[in-house]
Amino acid sequence: MTQDDEGRAAIRQAVSVSLATGLYGVSFGALAVAAGLSVPQAMALSLLMFSGGSQFAFIGVVGAGGLAGAAIPTAGLLGVRNGLYGPQVAPLIDSRGWRRPLAAHVTIDESTAVATAHKAPHAAQLGFWWTGVGVFVLWNVFTLVGAVAGDRMGDPARYGLDAAAAAAFLALVWPRITGPGSRLAQTVAAGAVVVALALTPVVPTGIPVLLAALVAIVAGLVAREPEKVA
Repeated sequence: MTQDDEGRAAIRQAVSVSLATGLYGVSFGALAVAAGLSVPQAMALSLLMFSGGSQFAFIGVVGAGGLAGAAIPTAGLLGVRNGLYGPQVAPLIDSRGWRRPLAAHVTIDESTAVATAHKAPHAAQLGFWWTGVGVFVLWNVFTLVGAVAGDRMGDPARYGLDAAAAAAFLALVWPRITGPGSRLAQTVAAGAVVVALALTPVVPTGIPVLLAALVAIVAGLVAREPEKVA
């Protein structure tokens, strides 16, 4: 595959992921209004927080009658994972100047996954920016649609929107856990699932995600090749 071919493949992948994830914003907009937020408040969360898991955690606490003092830390715990992506993404996109804060804002699950799925630097950069900006634009557009439509939509799960983003992300990472040399990835995935399922009933929202991520960190440290001694 030539560099141009891989670049086009990265863009097609980014567009597919952006559409699936962006459509899920309808669900967030509708649920945010149902939880008691106004349309401007729902839009502010999507524009400024821009982290689907954190946003749903926030409105989940608010909708259940929780105070901001509980909702903010809960959302923050889920958002910590985006900070862990930085060291992995930064060398791939090499953003400087005014693009650096923009890159930080659109460093999310999807943009990181698309970028790291491509070895060629040009394709990785295209994948990152097309996915990050694409998800940001569509997520906010459909957040507005869902917030305005509100209760008239009914349960967003009826339309399969609750599963669209997860399905797209699973399709993206599936080759990494089924292809050649994927034994470590399979072990990490299985360990993360076990940790998350075991802890979900007994710890606050957000903690299982962080502790499941530690499985990958520990595996990376254990599997790291020893440095060669000159």
